[in-house]
Amino acid sequence: MKLTILGCYSASPRNNFHTTSQILEIGGDLILIDCGEGTQMQLRKMKIKFSRIKNIFISHLHGDHFFGLIGLISTFRLYGRSNDLNLFGPKGLKEIIDLQLKYSNSWTDFKINFHELESKKSVSILKNEKFQVKTIPLRHRIYTNGFLFVEKHKEKKLNMNNIKKHSINYTDFSKIKNGEDIILNNGLKIMNRELVIEPKNSSYAFCSDTCYHQEIISLLNNVTLLYHESTFLEIDNDIAKKTLHSTASDAAKIAKAANCQKLLLGHFSSRYKNLEKFIDESSKIFKNVDLAYEGLVLEF
Repeated sequence: MKLTILGCYSASPRNNFHTTSQILEIGGDLILIDCGEGTQMQLRKMKIKFSRIKNIFISHLHGDHFFGLIGLISTFRLYGRSNDLNLFGPKGLKEIIDLQLKYSNSWTDFKINFHELESKKSVSILKNEKFQVKTIPLRHRIYTNGFLFVEKHKEKKLNMNNIKKHSINYTDFSKIKNGEDIILNNGLKIMNRELVIEPKNSSYAFCSDTCYHQEIISLLNNVTLLYHESTFLEIDNDIAKKTLHSTASDAAKIAKAANCQKLLLGHFSSRYKNLEKFIDESSKIFKNVDLAYEGLVLEF
């Protein structure tokens, strides 16, 4: 997996402080997660091809998470897109987009498949040969979901060092990949686990706007990378509770309880000039933590 941060600030976009939007690449497929204002400009800046985006996931219908969507769809149309576009988001998203297209007389030449969400429980919303996606129900001022992306099982790789060590013939390679043990001519049994390298399947959890929500911990168990909003520091915890947002400490508590491998903080309020304080606060609880920033690329 490869994650590219296009925007990671809350509320209104400013110069060099764009609102939430990310590109996740899985097996060559590009996925857009949230689409704040100016997302298509950020895509251009990062030299990401619009035509490679097949699926778009919108966490909730606050403007800083989807106001860039109609502009991006319109650009797809201008560029002559013909491939289907899949949109996953809260109920109401289809009505909003259809009205914008209708009154601007800008109907697309490609099909938009809307997958509107309204379940308050975690549900599987996409499965293909490369990955699957489940919702992460969050607690915010309006209906909001995070998304869990999990790679499908990769093919086992042959451990060529051990295969050569035991002089195993290439005709047995398919058996080994299928999980079979190998019996040598001298009767010695070589266990399959000695002959393969188990693939590491990555997972990514995107937790958009939410207050501290203990119920999501079981959904996040052992994820490779967790992106969790941290709009505020603990000094402003009263504002966080009032607006149903999280602090850096809240995000760290979730990451620790879920045994995540790495935590990425984002959705920062523009009131803070020194974001290192977010690291200071969260690392007291969870050690492996980084800050999101525009242009950040993480491969995992």
